[in-house]
Amino acid sequence: MIESALRKLRLDRRLLDRRGWISREELERALAELPDVSDKIAPAEESAEPAADGHGTDTSDASDAAR
Repeated sequence: MIESALRKLRLDRRLLDRRGWISREELERALAELPDVSDKIAPAEESAEPAADGHGTDTSDASDAAR
């Protein structure tokens, strides 16, 4: 059980700087084995959702009103 938990934490970004945690070669090999999921990225216009107040995330109006 402990070994499986440690295996899951092996590439945890918060632990990579620990001395002796993972060697540079092992890290590079593990990162090279990760699948390419760049096709799952949503375009910017699809991922931008309006804020709860209904005004969206655009702040250009706020800077114009401050002048």
